[in-house]
This record gives sequence, structure tokens and C-alpha cells, in this order.
Amino acid sequence: MIARVTLEIALRKEFDYLIPGELAGGIDVGTRVKVPFGPRHVTGVVTALVETSPHTNLREVASVVGSKGAVTPRVLALARWIGEYYCCPVELALKSVLPEAVRREEAKWRERLHVTALPPPPETPRLTPRQQEVWNIVEEWRDLPLQELLRLGETTVETVRKLEDKGLLSIAQRVDERDPYAREKILPTLPIAMNTEQEVSLKAVKTALDALPVYDEADASDHSQTAPRPFLLHGVTGSGKTEVYLQAIDHALSMGRGAIVLVPEISLTPQTVERFKARFSSGPNATLVAVLHSHLSTGERHDEWHKIRQGRARIVIGARSAIFAPVDKLGLVVVDEEHEHSYKQEESPRYHARDVAVVRGRREGVVVLLGSATPSLESYFNAKRGKYQLLEMPSRVTDQRMPVVRVEDLRVESRKSRGGMPGIFTDRLREAIHQRLERKEQTILFLNRRGYSTSLQCTKCGHVAGCPNCSVALTYHRASNRLLCHICGHEEAVPSQCPAPGCGNPAIRYSGLGTERVEETLAKMFPHARIARMDRDTLKKKEDYRRVLTEFRLGRIDVLVGTQMIAKGLHFPNVTLVGVLYADLSLHVPDFRAGERTFQLLTQVSGRAGRGDVEGEVIVQSFTPYHPAIQFARRHDYLGFYEQEIEFREQLLYPPWSRIALLTLKGRNEDKVRLSAVHVAKELGVRLAAWRDLVIAGPAPAPLLRAESFFRHQIMLRTKSMARMGRALAQMQAELSLPDDVQLSIDIDPVNLV
Repeated sequence: MIARVTLEIALRKEFDYLIPGELAGGIDVGTRVKVPFGPRHVTGVVTALVETSPHTNLREVASVVGSKGAVTPRVLALARWIGEYYCCPVELALKSVLPEAVRREEAKWRERLHVTALPPPPETPRLTPRQQEVWNIVEEWRDLPLQELLRLGETTVETVRKLEDKGLLSIAQRVDERDPYAREKILPTLPIAMNTEQEVSLKAVKTALDALPVYDEADASDHSQTAPRPFLLHGVTGSGKTEVYLQAIDHALSMGRGAIVLVPEISLTPQTVERFKARFSSGPNATLVAVLHSHLSTGERHDEWHKIRQGRARIVIGARSAIFAPVDKLGLVVVDEEHEHSYKQEESPRYHARDVAVVRGRREGVVVLLGSATPSLESYFNAKRGKYQLLEMPSRVTDQRMPVVRVEDLRVESRKSRGGMPGIFTDRLREAIHQRLERKEQTILFLNRRGYSTSLQCTKCGHVAGCPNCSVALTYHRASNRLLCHICGHEEAVPSQCPAPGCGNPAIRYSGLGTERVEETLAKMFPHARIARMDRDTLKKKEDYRRVLTEFRLGRIDVLVGTQMIAKGLHFPNVTLVGVLYADLSLHVPDFRAGERTFQLLTQVSGRAGRGDVEGEVIVQSFTPYHPAIQFARRHDYLGFYEQEIEFREQLLYPPWSRIALLTLKGRNEDKVRLSAVHVAKELGVRLAAWRDLVIAGPAPAPLLRAESFFRHQIMLRTKSMARMGRALAQMQAELSLPDDVQLSIDIDPVNLV
């Protein structure tokens, strides 16, 4: 028998190896193996088993890595599709499918000595006072790691061994799973009664689950003809989408099926995990809930993944890479906040987890449920065209009213102020915060810009401190008293005078606004308020996010200031006020999705208010208060925004009326990059001359011309036939000749055009 192997080094081809007799029973499709390649041994994945090979003098597989096939046939087929559609080697796709913690040959379970209480002997042995203290701890815990017993009892191994000799306990080596939530006290919960809108949505999903075909793990064929259409659950903030997810998953479990739940950011995971663990910790469908995201330690990721592969964890919650989880008998995939751009990976393979979820569901014949209060235009367009099944929940649970949204015109505030610039807070917002503090209610203040000031500028010559590696200004961080670049991470000391040649003006000043300055100003304005800030500067450790949110939930924080990580998915009934300090930040960027992103962000952050018994209020501060994105968000009018935006997209042939491929050339020599971009554009013109619906824009400098010391030029392609386009682009990339120091990347369906 011959194994066809895809190596972990990206060579865009497979290699054939003989399977020696001693390994014949342990190798199947998906098995990880070590094979000779040149003078060394490399690791790869068996992608096929064949009887014959066109090659002669085949070398033998050296060894098997791991005990069970790491990649299921279904996930392997999905990786092949990703490689083809997103123009990347299948080797890179397989690296995304398998976490590094699983790929590493030395990765294994952690074993530790455990102490277990034994049934008491007929005659109780005499114990010293010290031994009695230790035995009391063992009796209470019944089973615990030896090191934990030594810590709790402030004792030694010798004392514990004497208790073992007396027949009171046993000490044995045992696998000790690294559970990131092991110390959490989670109380079981029961299903919540639903309103009519939730019931209708749940019934539709249940019906689709009941109609699924019998599961066959070895069947990796395409089930597109029998997969139910994906569901798009459009429910306003607070409409109870999560409860629909929970009860739908419960139904899938009752059928012997598993589920994957995707959340857009790691920051949303703790609250989601808590709710799911609480629901499925007991009852007839009790199961382990595994968590997969990049903030886990290597050991935690290893153990969580293997819990899934062994079939012990039938529910998986995680960020985008969790879509590849090898769930046993997968039945349901939920993509929460499906509109979020963080589902798109910015490095090769540049896949979009939501789209991969839809493809996995279609290929494997399982139910896919996309949920959002502000669906992406692409998904809503698909629902309107019948490609997806639309489920709508336009009301909040228990008939809670949507928050009142008031828009404050910062141009008026500018005219009032002496310096011509408005303060951080308008009079209305400042008074609203004061009222909430008096009533013991909570406030969220949103500003999607971290740091203290966005730039350092000379008042004499106009010089702005810029990053030496990127085409952006440096941001001032007051806590560290440093200037930082939020693109490449460059940092430098704050100058005492203007560094421009021949200037030296000491009157340099900070301009712009970040969350650090908002926090400081609030503390001065409301000295008795308990204030916390959440952004990438304050959340350094993986447990920081959970700690701050726990404090906020328990009412120990009055005002929470933060970036977009606090804008979505959070449920705090005592939050009655949300303030958006500058709603314009995401509007004025060179991206056709700028209006959509602003509308989504405002709607999502507004939805954090008024989730309890008290009606919520949202105050939005803006220099462009009459922009459609802001006005439609003020009225909670998704359909109105969609109808206007979809017309604009159609006129310019932007998605969802077309698909986009973005070609980016980068290098350290700008002239070489520019000339290479011209060459690629000419090559495209020749190769795609017969393409009917193709629009080629560029080449042109990228909006962010220089990033991480690389100059960047771009070419944008728009077409309705992206699958065919992807194959053409992959072939061109393989055959194209470019200077060694110029790189070409291809991004299919990009979400970031900057």
C-alpha cells in the first residue's frame, strides 16, 4: 500500500511513500506521519491511500505521529477546498486545520500524582496530629493532586506517604487535564421560556436537524444537494438569540449530534462559555464543552482539541479556527455575530470563518445558523435571494423597549468652545453620566481608539511625529510616556522639543483623543466614580478580560470605558446609558464598507443599554450627525439602511453584487513595487482578456502605503465568478516572475482594503 502525503513545508504537491508492514494497520487518511525528505525527516498528513504510483524507488514512511487520525476525511476535504478557493497551498490550509499544539511531536497529556481517599480500614489507625490534619483535607476533597494537598496542608511528601502506608489513601500517576475554566464555579441552568418569535425560529432549526441524513464519518463526499439551506437569524440586540442557539444545540445533542459555536473575538468567549457550560453541565444531554482560541496555553489547546477528537466534548466554542474542530457526528454550526470582520484571517490562508462554516455545512450536510442584529449585506442579500432561510426576531425578550438614541452635533459644541474644539463630553452626556451615578446605574463609554492622544504635533512648523516604518502618526500613551505605532509596534521616547531639522520648538502639543485620556478626564470629573478601562493596553493577561467583566457584572464598576471589545455580545441589565464619543472614526476611511461598519458598530454598542427593567439611553456624539449610517442606527432601522446601501453597491458593482480579489505587492523599494504592480496588471489584462464581467481597478498605492517598512501597491478585481477567478489567479501566481524582494499576496473576498 502507498501513502500519498502532504508535507508541512509548502511545496504545493503531494509525495508518495511506501507503507512498511509494521505500520500497515496504523495508517489511514488523515494520519500524521514522519517521512524521509532529502537528508532529513519531515512531518506530513496522509491525504490518500493508493495501490500504485507513477514514481519508482519509493522511500518508506518512517513513523506515525500520534495515535488516531488527526484530520478527519471531512476536514481534510475542507482544507483542500480552502487551498483552492483562497489561492494558497493546501499545506498552509492543513496548518490552520490542526493547531500547533497538536502538530508538535512532543505534545502530550500532562501526568501528575493524585491522592485518592480509600474506604476506611476496619480499625482506624492511630494518627499524629499532623497526619490527622492532612487526612482531614483528603477526606473533604476525596481526590486531589498531590502538589495541591502539599500546599493546602503545608506538609511534606513523607507525611502523605505514611498515610498511604496506613491504608487511608492511594497515590497514583494520572492524566491531569489542563482546563482553562477548571477553577470557575458554574451553576447549572435550565432552558428559558421563549416568546413567539424565538419559538418560530427554533422550530425551523429543529425541523432542519430532524431531516439530516445518517452520519458517516468516512464519507467525505460533497452533500450540497441534500444540505439544508443555511439559516440567517436576524434578531435585534436583546432578542434572545443565544437562547435559540442553546435549545437548538440541545436538540442536536439529543439526536446524537455535536455542535460548533463560533464567536468573533476571544473577548466574547468567557461569557459565552459560562452560559453553555452552565446549560450542559447536567441533564440528559450533559457533555463537556471544549474551548479553542489563541489565548489558551499550548497545553490547554492540546487537551481541549483531544477532548473533541476523542468524542468527549460534543460542543466546541471558539474563534475562527474552531470551525475546523473534529467534532464527532457534527450536526449544527452556529456563527454568532456573523457580520464581524474578525472572522476573516489576514494571513495566508486568508479564509473567512463564516464562509467556511457555510461551505462545511453544505459539504457535510449539516445545519448552519448565522446570527446577528446587524447582518452583513452579503448574508442578508443571500437571504433575500433565497440562498439562505431568513428567520427574524424584531423584538426584545419580555417586550423590553429598544434604547432611545440621541445624536449630539459636535459642530455646535465646537462653536461653543473657546479653542474651536469640543470637549470630550457634551453637556447632555456629562449630565446623563451624573444621573446614572446618582441612581446607582451603570454606564458604558465607547471610543474605538486607544492611547492618550492620537498624535504629537508641533505648533510652529506643523511636524507630526510619525512611525519610521509605517505611513501613520505615532500615538501617545501617557501611562508609559511613550509614542507607539499601532501598526508595527514601534515605540520611542516622547521628545521634549520638535525633532524636525531646524525647528526645536518646545511648544509641541498632543492632539486627538484615546481611551486613556477619556479615563483620566472622567476620574477628574467624577472623583467618586469607580471607573475601569478595557482595551489592548489594559488587558495584558488572558484572565484580565474575565476579571474586569466580573467586576462590572457585580456592580463594582460604575463606568466602563473601552474600544470595540465592549461593543457587542455583552449582557449587563444594570447598564442604562451608553455614550459613543466620536461616531465618525470609522466613517472616513477609503473603504466601500465604511458606512456599513459604522452602522453595525453603533447598533451593536447601542444594544448594550436597557437590557434590564430600566429603559436605556444612548448618546452619540458626531461631527456628521446626518450621515445615513448614523441616522438609520439612531432609528434601529436595519432594513432602511440595507435598502439604501444595496443600491449604492449595485451601481458600483461592489459586493454582494460581485466578489472581490485584492492583489497586494509589497517590498522595501517603492519603485520596484510600483513597476511590479504595473507588470502584474498587464499580465492580468492579457490572461483575463476574454473575461466578460471583470472590472480591474489599479494598480495604485495602497491607502496605507507603507506598513512594517514595506511599500504596498494594490490591484482590485471584481467579478461574479470568484471560484473560477481563484484558479486563474493561482496559476498566474505560480507562473509569474517577480523580483526576489517583491512579494505578491492574493486576498479573496477581503474585508480590509487599507
